[in-house]
Amino acid sequence: MDVSPAQLKYLKLLAQHYPTIQAASTEIINLSAKLNLPKGTEHFISDIHGEYEAFVHVLKNSSGSIKRRIDEIFSNSLTERERRDLATLIYYPRRKLPLLLQQVEDQTEWFRLSLFRLIKVCRAVSSKYSRAYVRAALPENYADIIEELLYQQENDYNRQAYYESIIATIIDIGQSAAFIVALAEIIQELAIDRLHIIGDIYDRGPGAHIILDELVQHPAIDIQWGNHDMLWMGAAAGNTACMANVIRISLRYANMETLENGYAISMLPLASFALDVYRDDPCDLFRPKVTGNDEFTDNEIMLMARMQKAIAIIQFKLEGQIIRRRPHYDMQDRLLLDKIDYEKGTIHLNGQDYPLLDTHFPTIDPANPYALTPAEEYVVNRLHLSFTNSSKLQQHVRFLFSKGSMYLVHNGNLLYHGCIAMNEDGSFMALRLHGQEYAGKIYMDRVERLARQGYFATDPEQKQYGLDAIWYLWSGGRSPLFGKDKMATFERYFLTEKETHRENKNPYYELRDKKKTANKILEEFGLEPETAHIINGHVPVEVKHGESPVKAGGKLLVIDGGLSKAYQTKTGIAGYTLIYNSYGLLLASHEPFESTQKAIEEGIDIHSKTEILEQNRNRIYVKDTDLGQEIKKRIDELKSLLDAYRVGLIKENIDS
Repeated sequence: MDVSPAQLKYLKLLAQHYPTIQAASTEIINLSAKLNLPKGTEHFISDIHGEYEAFVHVLKNSSGSIKRRIDEIFSNSLTERERRDLATLIYYPRRKLPLLLQQVEDQTEWFRLSLFRLIKVCRAVSSKYSRAYVRAALPENYADIIEELLYQQENDYNRQAYYESIIATIIDIGQSAAFIVALAEIIQELAIDRLHIIGDIYDRGPGAHIILDELVQHPAIDIQWGNHDMLWMGAAAGNTACMANVIRISLRYANMETLENGYAISMLPLASFALDVYRDDPCDLFRPKVTGNDEFTDNEIMLMARMQKAIAIIQFKLEGQIIRRRPHYDMQDRLLLDKIDYEKGTIHLNGQDYPLLDTHFPTIDPANPYALTPAEEYVVNRLHLSFTNSSKLQQHVRFLFSKGSMYLVHNGNLLYHGCIAMNEDGSFMALRLHGQEYAGKIYMDRVERLARQGYFATDPEQKQYGLDAIWYLWSGGRSPLFGKDKMATFERYFLTEKETHRENKNPYYELRDKKKTANKILEEFGLEPETAHIINGHVPVEVKHGESPVKAGGKLLVIDGGLSKAYQTKTGIAGYTLIYNSYGLLLASHEPFESTQKAIEEGIDIHSKTEILEQNRNRIYVKDTDLGQEIKKRIDELKSLLDAYRVGLIKENIDS
């Protein structure tokens, strides 16, 4: 056996984990067996936008698959109401259990039946995993007992009394409720092998921080950053233009929950500034978008309007500073404050003068319009401290950097949120940075690195360059996360003329309907076009107008179906989940979710319609996946270790 010094060094390190021939052999056997298990179920969800109740429910019910599994197992033995109660018990065990117990006379018998039923469901969802994998998911306190229940067949005559004795003892010693909670949580965890979030966790809805608290606990997850995620990441990193955007959007939609209660960002400096500077300004253009369900007083609405105008003007100034600092962004058309005639109350755009709907700009110096006033500077500095010192926000953003990326290649699929920026002729659009042009995959890799640099760099110049790049990813004309030629925030506030509001989408959004485009993108990222897919979000699919989420002859799947209530009038549904299991691809379209309370009290689930998009001729096993390739590589390494033991290159350590 010939090995290089580097290979021998690695084998010696491996021997620390497998110190004997027996240990290495056992692991080879276990890994080889795992290769022949069915592929785990992957779920893909996009554009959550803070809708935490609906999202958490979709997560808990596994996009409807847990209820379908219950129906399969108990269709002939339980009524629809009993099956619905069992499903809700699995989704919300701690809150549903007391309600169900109020309805039963014989609690002992109810506990016995419920434990048997939950064990059956748990067996079903755990059947495609190795015993070691399932054991690792079990709560430590109950692992041995639950493992006995899962792998002991209750219809085995010789062990039936043993099996029933375990259940009886659990009930007798008052551990029934704890076991029900444990089994329900295991079922939830095992129902989804891997969760993919295709961007935009933040903005619009009130609970992005709650969603991230859930995601942090998920055992197998990846996130493809969306433009709204990038905005909050930039704010956490210290980009003040991103902070201003975050606050303005929150005020525009009267949604301060995530900022104030989620991350403890103090709005007092901004509120005090707005009340002072805009106290006589009605700020009619900045009244927040409130719904009939929102309960705000007239004074609260007026305060939010004044705060929104104050932060909007600060935003335009801070963005102008970035644009002037980075001319290679080619965003000079977004320098608008110097195009205003402050005496006439007009702005000169595209060779034409437009009247402004609001001409009260007490903090803008026409001679130096992008300079902050001392009072604005004070507000920005206070906000900077609040964002960068929010421990919860920093925890969540570090999680996004740890689990996230601009794109992901996984199990033959290419995942990204927005677009791969393209020109009208179908070529990849390039951005010049430091004298070098970046396009396609290398552009995505480059801007991902810059985003990480903006958060983690300690060198001031490098950090500033990365911070500016993060803001560009939020709103730049060639940003693959944004995907439009401009963000017309100023025009939508101050101008009536609709032509000035127009934000032209990148040509990608027309070209993506063509199979040729999808194949070109897949090849760019090293995938086989005949078998691979692109999974995309960002732009809501207008199902109500006949639009299909399936593009390019089935090669590209758009899964933004409007989980956020803000987009449901456009889509006509309430979100998609793409499901990739060992049999193929399925798309679940969801109806609107009423509330967690109704789900618990009345058993009202999200109704999901599932459509088979692609069915495999042969079932997919672990050996056919990316994980399978890693396992095969590990087996080869362990076989080399066995050879090294047997030829005397490495000696066993039987004392380990």
